[in-house]
Amino acid sequence: MKINPMTYWRVLKKRLKDEGNEIVTNCNDLKMPAPDGKMRLTDVADSEQILRIIQSIPSPNAEPFKQWLAKVGK
Repeated sequence: MKINPMTYWRVLKKRLKDEGNEIVTNCNDLKMPAPDGKMRLTDVADSEQILRIIQSIPSPNAEPFKQWLAKVGK
């Protein structure tokens, strides 16, 4: 099964919004060049928002990265 990051982000964003989490509400759209050369709207966030989104990922695969972030944050 191929994992599609756009689908994962869309599902995660919906789940967070349904939970009342405002992290993704603050993600703004910015036009950026896509692989096809066209300018497409893309969700963007600052470093604080990105870190909070990473902390909210419920996958056990994210745990090593979360632990690394905690060590680096010290």
